[in-house]
Amino acid sequence: MGLKDKVCIITGAGSGIGRSTAIRMAKEGATIILVGRTESKLQLVQQDITVIGVASKFYTLDVSDYQSVLDMADDVMKSFGQIDVLVNNAGHSSHNRRVLSTTPDEIRNVINSNLIGTIFCTKAVLPSMLQAHEGTIVNISSLSALNAGVMGGMIYGAAKSAIINFTEFLNNADLKNTGIRASVVIPGEVDTPVLDKRPIPPPSDARSNMVGAEEAAEAITLVASLPSRTNIPQLIIRPTMQRETSETVGFP
Repeated sequence: MGLKDKVCIITGAGSGIGRSTAIRMAKEGATIILVGRTESKLQLVQQDITVIGVASKFYTLDVSDYQSVLDMADDVMKSFGQIDVLVNNAGHSSHNRRVLSTTPDEIRNVINSNLIGTIFCTKAVLPSMLQAHEGTIVNISSLSALNAGVMGGMIYGAAKSAIINFTEFLNNADLKNTGIRASVVIPGEVDTPVLDKRPIPPPSDARSNMVGAEEAAEAITLVASLPSRTNIPQLIIRPTMQRETSETVGFP
């Protein structure tokens, strides 16, 4: 299939894995649609994409706002006539990681950004993909979904686990034999700016052994660029070296 002249929507595109994926796909010749909550970050990514020489557009919105997501997808169709790839990357964890300490607002916000946003964006792009009988949806989960613990946190792990289940539902039920494929990429620790927001950020020597954002983007791009007859339902990418994580004892 490749990605040349494909229209790719990437949520959480302002930094980290989303930014790296946008740039990587742009280098493949794709038209890039950037979605995020911070306009200044999206503008910087768009500048990098402009240098590469492909078309791009950005939308500043909250992926848990269904009407905003619908409006975005509708505008992309009006502007470019197609939506070929959706990368559901938006999401964050909570400051508090344990059942009793995690606040109701933290619970709602993490579910909204990770799970609700993934479902809403998928709903928004599916009509055009079904009409085209082709499309790729890549959902970004986390190893926290498979290895529950304080590192990812109670609600983040639960939300990311639901994303794996949602992806399986798409492949086994609603998208079965439609020509549309869904894949979930499951990263371990990735060295991105979000690590600075952990209750106790990991030391620099630990970060140097983590998966790089560019490497995660390479995996996502591989999934999206395979011929349409082929799907990778799940892909785990993790650091080769398993580090000692005693700092999680001090997580709230």
